[in-house]
Formats: sequence, C-alpha cells, structure tokens
Amino acid sequence: MILLSHPTANQNVRQAALALAGDGLLNEFWTCVSWNQGGILDRLLAVAPPLRSELRRRSFSREVQPFLRTHGGREAGRHLANLLGLTALVQGENAPFGIDAVYLSLDRRVAQRLPHCLTTKAVYAYDGGAFLTFRAAKARGLRCIYEHPVVHWRLVRQYQEEEAALSPEWAPTLGALSDSEEKLKRKDEELALADAIVTPSSFARESLALARVVTAPVLVLPYGTVPGNSAPRLAPLDKKLRVIYAGALSQAKGLGYLLEAAARLGNEISLTLVGRRVSTAIPSAAALERHRWIPSLAHRDLLEEMRQHDVLVLPSLHEGFGLVLLEAMAQGLVVVTTRHTAGPDLLTDGVEGWLVPVRSAEAIEEKLALLACDRPRLEAMQEAAARKAATLSWESYRRKLARLAREVIGIPAQR
Repeated sequence: MILLSHPTANQNVRQAALALAGDGLLNEFWTCVSWNQGGILDRLLAVAPPLRSELRRRSFSREVQPFLRTHGGREAGRHLANLLGLTALVQGENAPFGIDAVYLSLDRRVAQRLPHCLTTKAVYAYDGGAFLTFRAAKARGLRCIYEHPVVHWRLVRQYQEEEAALSPEWAPTLGALSDSEEKLKRKDEELALADAIVTPSSFARESLALARVVTAPVLVLPYGTVPGNSAPRLAPLDKKLRVIYAGALSQAKGLGYLLEAAARLGNEISLTLVGRRVSTAIPSAAALERHRWIPSLAHRDLLEEMRQHDVLVLPSLHEGFGLVLLEAMAQGLVVVTTRHTAGPDLLTDGVEGWLVPVRSAEAIEEKLALLACDRPRLEAMQEAAARKAATLSWESYRRKLARLAREVIGIPAQR
C-alpha cells in the first residue's frame, strides 16, 4: 500500500523498509543501487576494494528484496567519477553526477511511476528527494509521509554562517552555505505537501518551527540500534583515554573544537578520527598525522572499531539525530555531544554521557580530562550507556513506524 523512496538507503531507511514490509504495507521500495554481494560483479571488483566496499553497503535483506526497484544511472556515474578522480562531475549542486542530481533523478522517476501504481495509497519519502513525488501523489489523492531526518535549513544556515565568521578557515567544510534558493524552496514545498512528518529527535522537530509552511502533525520517532558486543572490554596498556570521532571531517560536526581540546590534553588521550575529508585544506595533513585517521569503514567494522575505544565525541553544531551516538552507546562507550543533536533524547547528562555547549573546546577538554583520571566513573558510565542503548532497539522503531503508517493511510493495526 506504500511506496518508499530514498536514493542511498542508509540504515534508518532500511529499517523503515523492514517495518513496512514486515507489517504487510510495502508496495514498492525505490532506491538507486541494489548490490548482489558475492555475485559476479562483486568478485570482479576485488581489484577495487574501496569501490566494492561502498557498493556492498547497498546490499539488502531478503525481506525487502521482492519490493526493490532501482534507478541508478546517476548514482553509478557518481561512483565512477569518484573512482576516476573526476571531481568536477560530482562537486556542486549542478554537477551532472553530484548527490543533488542523484536525489532529483530518483524523485523524478518515482513521480513518473506513481500513475501506474494502482494499489498504492501513500508515499513515504525523505528530505531533498520528495518534491516531485509528493506533487504526483497529490494529483492522485495519495497520502504523503515525509521523513525529515535533518535540522531545518534555516537553522542550519544560521549556525553555519555564524561559524564561518568565527572560524573562516573551516568555511570550506560548511556545505549548506552554498545551497541555492531553488533547492531550499523545494525543501519547504516538500514540507508543505506532507500529510505527516517524521523526525528522529526533539531538536530536529523544534527546528521545523522556522519552516513557516508546516501544517501536518510532526512526530518524533528516535532511531534504534542493534545490541552491542557483550564481550569484556580490554583496558589500554598505556592507560590513555581512547577517544573516537565518527563523521565527515567538517566543522558542522564541531570537529575543530574536538581537535583543539585534544591538543590541550596532549598525551592524556589517544584520538581516532573516522570519516572522509570535506576539504583538502582543513583539517591539515599535519593535524591528521597527529592522530589516527581512517577515511572510511564498513558499518560492521565501525562498530568493532568503537569497541576499541572508551568515549565517542560528536560536538555537532546541528544534527538531526547522530546515529553514531546510539551505536557507540550500544558498544559501551560514553558519549560527549551537544544539545543540538539527539543527545537530550538519548541520555541523562552525567549518567551515560555529557551534553556540552556548542563551540566549546573547554567543555570537551573538561569532560575528557575527568574521565581520563577517573577509571571507575568511566566504567560506570559505560555500563549505563550500554543499558540505555538496549532499550532503544530497531525492533521498537519498526513497530512504531508501522503503527504511524497505518494511522496515516487509515487502516487498523494488525493484531
């Protein structure tokens, strides 16, 4: 009864597909790439491990495979251009194989498909990829469920403009500053067309007050996680506090403030950075060399890497959720984050982690220094983090999402 659409099908999208399929609600699931791990092409790409690793992230569970439909020309071009180093083809809003072009291409294809989906009662689409789909749905009298997993663009632009003035050297990493007015208008029109809006955090929901066009009900539905590894954790031989950061190397995620805190702490901590560079200029090569840097990890490998650390720090200026926070908690890590994330929904300040002010290297330094010299407190907070994460499962998320979808399309819940 529901057509689901998302170009890259990240973890929360996959869980939405599982929720709808498991409740008998999924009609079609449109994405760009469905990769057959272990197939002929997969084996041939053994000569290009980075590309194969990226494509393997686009493998899907057997539960949703019967519903999959793909439209991957632009996305294939994006991967090929990246592999060949043809950055001009992928960088910028108007690039032929940029991420914006990928989103618009799938949105257009799904809109063209809708007149032929005679049993579809609703569409479920995401921020930046729903405008044409929703217009086509409204023309057919279909319901529109809109997931807005990010902070509203007006608040994002405000924070990034402030940050560019405060730290101009980090401005190249603040991508929202280059968004066109046309793109931003489409985002607000998506919101205006929605019959129900789903956001993953209280902070994301509050940011929608700036949209000025929202008339639909807005529901906060936090994401979930899988159970963590229950094996005993090994203490570091050098007794340093092991800190990890996971995300794009961008000042939108407050990376500069973490690096500043790490420089002040010196040998009290070891820092691992997991994420791709957004700019070739910053962080500098010298800054990256001072720490352990891993540009990319498969999801399973990231969780294992987390297990080798004590604390995750994500001092974002704005974050719709920050799934790595919950994933780190499930692996038994204390988290240090800001109130501009899902942090206030996930943890009690000082119990499973800390909520620090945005733009405060001093606050990050203070919390890490405290944990570095108080191993019993660190262990108590790690245990509390794992316990809290265990209450926030993907199974619970799927049940709630299926219930919401049934309410929107007006059919009773299954018994």
